[in-house]
Amino acid sequence: MKIKSLVGICAVSASLVACGGGDIKIDAANNSPIDNSVAGDQIVNSNNQAGDGEPSTGSNPCASYIDSSVTRQGSYDAATGHCTYGTDFVSLSKPYDQEEDLTLNDLPNDGVHVFNGSLVIGKNYSSNADLSAAGIAQGGDGSVLRIEAGATLAFRSSDDYFVINRGSQMFAEGAADAPITVTSTSDAVDGSVAAEADGEWGGMLINGFGITNKCEYTGTMGVDIALATGEECHVEAEGKAGAGQTHYGGDNNADNSGILNYFIVKHTGAEVAPENELNGISFNTVGSGTTVDYLQAYSTLDDGVEMFGGAVNISHYVALYVRDDSIDIDEGYQGTFDYALVIQSETFGNQCVESDGIGSYSKKDAVVIDDYIARGLNSRATIRNLTCIISPSDQGTRGNGAGLRVREAHFPTIENAIVTTAYGADAVVDPTKNEHSCVRIENAGATDLAIVESVFGCSDVTKGDLDGASTLDWLNANSNDTMATNETGENPSFDDTDVNIALFEANSFYSLALGDMVVNGGAVTVTPTESRTFIGAVTSGDDWTAGWAYGLDPSNRGQALWFE
Repeated sequence: MKIKSLVGICAVSASLVACGGGDIKIDAANNSPIDNSVAGDQIVNSNNQAGDGEPSTGSNPCASYIDSSVTRQGSYDAATGHCTYGTDFVSLSKPYDQEEDLTLNDLPNDGVHVFNGSLVIGKNYSSNADLSAAGIAQGGDGSVLRIEAGATLAFRSSDDYFVINRGSQMFAEGAADAPITVTSTSDAVDGSVAAEADGEWGGMLINGFGITNKCEYTGTMGVDIALATGEECHVEAEGKAGAGQTHYGGDNNADNSGILNYFIVKHTGAEVAPENELNGISFNTVGSGTTVDYLQAYSTLDDGVEMFGGAVNISHYVALYVRDDSIDIDEGYQGTFDYALVIQSETFGNQCVESDGIGSYSKKDAVVIDDYIARGLNSRATIRNLTCIISPSDQGTRGNGAGLRVREAHFPTIENAIVTTAYGADAVVDPTKNEHSCVRIENAGATDLAIVESVFGCSDVTKGDLDGASTLDWLNANSNDTMATNETGENPSFDDTDVNIALFEANSFYSLALGDMVVNGGAVTVTPTESRTFIGAVTSGDDWTAGWAYGLDPSNRGQALWFE
């Protein structure tokens, strides 16, 4: 392996993650391999032998690399423009581990990079000795994947997923007019996928060398944190057993896993066992040296993004039609979400934000929990400028739509948020449940918890309690928030006939100017933090979702937004 500077180098590993926090093991079986080696200047594969019409390597735009003197290259179909990669190219049992960067180009004529198995970058290591022998440090020396702006990647089944292992990096730099999309063949190739279909492929997984409170540390966060003497941090990631097993964790929250810009994952997830489902993207101890800006999770079976420790920051995030939690936080995550638009489906969706402070919380005693809190090892996320439009239904696959759930020693800072269930409140609901809460806190000792300068309009504004006080009492005593219990059928769009609540421009997700907002029949009283001029995620005058995010604009979606 070539030796790289430790500055700016990634440490990533990836795995399948399922809801509930338990380890899920399924067989790491691969699809039948296709031999895409090269004979002379002709591609050889199981369907098309050299010389019978397959284009030469000179006209083949598919990714390629040299593997022990054999050229591996995707098989190009000039009629469709697609590149197909067999399991001899890359798979769970054959990760890409070469020195040269692997590049997936933006194919001509809207061609798609189709993978017959999983795409795995870098090998997985489960011990310090193995990492050292491979020349990989925290921020190390693994393989690199580059994806060009406008490229589309597709996977065939829910058994296939996308892994970046620790020590490797991915540079996926899309653009507003050329986002990168990772999706299913049913979507990108067949065009047969329904607008809200999920579970069409497994999902994406990135693991780094950041901090997780599932490992043991000495010192205090931000001061002198380090792994305890003799301690190794290799948390077994959820997902496939055998060749599919990956690990994450370390003590470097500044770790760099690369760049994701204008990056979309669609139709992800798989139920690998009852109540165990896979996510859109799992960020497992990914560090703050990683750049993630303009990211979308579209129509996912479980969570949109799940943050297991680490400190990666995510800005301009869109979560549309996520069945479970659009943002899921656990294991001591310390990063920031800045500008996040969450729109649940009309018929399903659980929390916009579900957040836990300490991994395996129920298995730890009060002394350990208090120690983690005192040393800053619990989750302390910052979420700014959030718009959360909650599903009005109680009948979703993951429960009823809800807003923010804070529990198990998570001390977040939440600012400039709009959370509402008012849209379609007369839709399919169970009136005996009435659980469409905006804020639900189940915490103790939350001295550093802050929820400020936000507007909440829900059928139940609050649930839960902390330190002996109800969530509502705590908010009234500790924040400057405007709250309302919405009436049946209430519409938070600006409407001259409804003077009780107005948060958005007509039939849209665009925040109104503060002076035009109405709650409880009067003006809102919030003052945005950091000198920002509005609250919520996006305005019509500065629509950062335009041109790239899927499912919002009429020119780039499979169906209209349900509240239009």
